[in-house]
Amino acid sequence: MATLAVKQLQLAPLGAGDLIDRTVRLYRRHFMALIRASAPPVVVSAAGTVLWSVSVRAIAATGSEGRLALYSLLAFFGVLIWFLGLLAQLIVMGGASRNLVMHLLWGEAVTARLIYRSVRSRFWGLLAATLAVVLWLLISLAASFVVFGLALFLLFVAVLVSTVAGLPWLTGVLAVVLYLAALLLMLYVFFLVAGRVAYVPQVLMVEGRGVAESVSRSVELARGNVRRLMGMFLFTSFATYSTIILLLVPLGWFAYLNGVSPFQLDATRLPAWYTVTYEVVVQFSTILIAPVWMLGMSLLYVDERVRHEGYDIELMAAQRFGEMPALPAGARVPLAPALAAPQAKPARTREEEKFPGSVLGL
Repeated sequence: MATLAVKQLQLAPLGAGDLIDRTVRLYRRHFMALIRASAPPVVVSAAGTVLWSVSVRAIAATGSEGRLALYSLLAFFGVLIWFLGLLAQLIVMGGASRNLVMHLLWGEAVTARLIYRSVRSRFWGLLAATLAVVLWLLISLAASFVVFGLALFLLFVAVLVSTVAGLPWLTGVLAVVLYLAALLLMLYVFFLVAGRVAYVPQVLMVEGRGVAESVSRSVELARGNVRRLMGMFLFTSFATYSTIILLLVPLGWFAYLNGVSPFQLDATRLPAWYTVTYEVVVQFSTILIAPVWMLGMSLLYVDERVRHEGYDIELMAAQRFGEMPALPAGARVPLAPALAAPQAKPARTREEEKFPGSVLGL
């Protein structure tokens, strides 16, 4: 019998460093399965970005009104395809949470087939939840920019006062320190607001709740997770930047040896092959980094339940006594089970298949 993952799961609350360490180890262990799961939607986004880049480059170079209209339409479709691919990435990340949590608790294998099976089982719920999360993220971004603007205004006032006072050294120090403080405050406000909906896909897939209930449940769980979310964001941003630079350096050298300046800002002066290759490299780095968010958010979800609901007690009971027995219909318990049973449609009888009845079910 395979060893259950719950026997190896750390039940103590995870800090930001522990979370990143556990995420990296799981990523290395299931690298190919996670890459296969994250690749299809990213390929769609890559097609959209390539179409948009080539169309924008052609718009700047064409002199025909007919071709200008055609290239503008293609650029619009490129942005639309990119957005649909991004939406698909978020849906797949949400659907992967059930497979990843089942791996953490019961040792289920992590495969792209199981991840996409989970996505198909609750696709429309995942779509509605993803749109709700995207809208909330936009609101969070707007709130963080408002705070950043106010912080920059205070920075301007402080620099102006120090300049009038005739202290140039103080002006430089204040400008750097206050600007970094403004950036940190903007990030804190963004994750403080956006973190409230961080676990909506996990609640939807793992606990089997509806979209509205998942949002309220995520708000209830997301208490005190700002620093860990910021740690995950900074780690992922650094990893993404490092991956892009690592892949772009050989491309830059190859372009330079062929007479193309990789630092050229005018898109019309860059050859089409360089533009396409650049976009493909950026999207390929997304394929490599997207699974980090899948794993990190699933680990954070389990960790939040350990912190707020004593989830570790239930996991230890599951380790010794097996899965929680099914409860009678209508029975309510204070805590949700580790994993809700997948929703299945009731089987139809042979008579119902032959005579499905009217639209009202009569």
